[in-house]
Amino acid sequence: MARGGPRPGAGRKRGKVGEAKRALAEMAKEHAEVALLTLVEIATGDGAASARVSAAVAILDRAYGKPPQALEHSVPENPFERLAAELIGTALRPKVEADS
Repeated sequence: MARGGPRPGAGRKRGKVGEAKRALAEMAKEHAEVALLTLVEIATGDGAASARVSAAVAILDRAYGKPPQALEHSVPENPFERLAAELIGTALRPKVEADS
């Protein structure tokens, strides 16, 4: 019996997931207008402030897309830069001879 490698007929058939997603999207589109009107009703209603904000954000996300997420990456000290600075510093720094 052969081991490893692709087997004929194994796995999910091509296009099956895409087909299911398209069908689900079509069903959701049938209710999109009612859902948007519900969000508008919540956003402009007298309900809790958090519900109004959430509804407003959902409306804006659908109208203009979600805003890009800013990624903050901070490293207190880059060890490679420190190593390079030390190597360059020792190569350029003249040796100090001890006075006897």
